[in-house]
Amino acid sequence: MIPLIQNRSTKGDAVVEALPLACSEEKAAVEFLEKQRWGDLPCCSVCGSVEVYQMLSRTGERQINWRWRCRDCKSQYTVRKGTVFEDSRIELRFWCYAFWRAATSKKGVSALELHRHTGLSYKSCLFMLHRIRYAMADSVRGPMGGDVEVDETYVGGKPRNKGNNKRGRGTKKQPVMAIVERGGRVKASVIADVTAKTLKAAIREAVSPSARIITDENAAYAGLGEEFAGGHHTTVHSKREYVRDDIHSNTVEGFFSLLKRGIIGIYHNVSRRHLHRYLNEFEFRYNHRHAGDGERTRLLVKASEGKRLMYRAAHA
Repeated sequence: MIPLIQNRSTKGDAVVEALPLACSEEKAAVEFLEKQRWGDLPCCSVCGSVEVYQMLSRTGERQINWRWRCRDCKSQYTVRKGTVFEDSRIELRFWCYAFWRAATSKKGVSALELHRHTGLSYKSCLFMLHRIRYAMADSVRGPMGGDVEVDETYVGGKPRNKGNNKRGRGTKKQPVMAIVERGGRVKASVIADVTAKTLKAAIREAVSPSARIITDENAAYAGLGEEFAGGHHTTVHSKREYVRDDIHSNTVEGFFSLLKRGIIGIYHNVSRRHLHRYLNEFEFRYNHRHAGDGERTRLLVKASEGKRLMYRAAHA
C-alpha cells in the first residue's frame, strides 16, 4: 500500500494536495497527469490540435481506458501518448507516486523501496525509474556563466586489496565530471578519462566564454585562463589550500557529496552502463532545488513529454 503523502510545509501547494488521491485512485491519477501536462487546454498528442474531446461510455462516464479523440486528425489517444510512460501497463497511480518520490527524495529512491510500497515487481519498478531518469535528462539549457566551478570524482567500490589505498585517479573506477554555476545549475557527465583534451572539451561545450573558471591544481586544466574572459583560478589542495578569498571548489564538492551519499546509502551499487541516468537524476533535483516539492514534481511530469525509452535501449 502506498504511504500517505503528508508535508505540512507545502500547505497550499495544489500539486502536493492533489497527489495523495492521485497516488491511490486511477481516475484521480489520470486527471492529475492531464492537468499537469495540458493545464486547462487539452490538446491532441498526435497533431497538436485543441479540437479534442473525452470519449464517453454508454453511461455518460469516461471510458475505462481514459481515451481522448481529436476532431481534426481523428486520432484516439490518452495522456500516456508521447511520454516516458507510453505503452506502459503499470497503473498511472503508481507512476504518480514514482514521479513524486523521484522528484522530492533528496538522495533518490530505490526500485526496491518502490517495490515494497506499490507491490509491483522489482523489475517493473527499476524500469519505471530508468524512464523517469531519462525524462530528467537535459535539465541544463544554454551555457553557464559567472563563477563556474569544475571538478571530477570517481564512482566505484572500495579497493578489494587491503594493501591498496588508492581511491580515485589511477584506479579502475569510473570518472565523473561536474560543472557548477555558483548559485545556479550543475552539469554532470560520465567521461572516458581525465585528460586535458576530454576535460577542456566538456568545459568549452557547457560554459560561456565570459565566465570565470575555478578548479583545483589538476594540470589538465592548465591554459583555460586564455579561453575565458574571467580567467582561470585554482586552489592547491596538495598544500591544504581549500579557500582563498572567493576562490574555492566547495560548491561542486557539495554536489558530489549528495551524489556519493545517494549512491552509497540508497542505491549501494550502480553499473557503468546506467551511471549517466543516475547523474541525470541528481542533476535535475539540484537544478530545481529552489522549487517546492509540488513544483518540482510538476516540472518532472512536464519533462517526461516527448521522451521515450524502450526496454531494449535501457538495457543495451
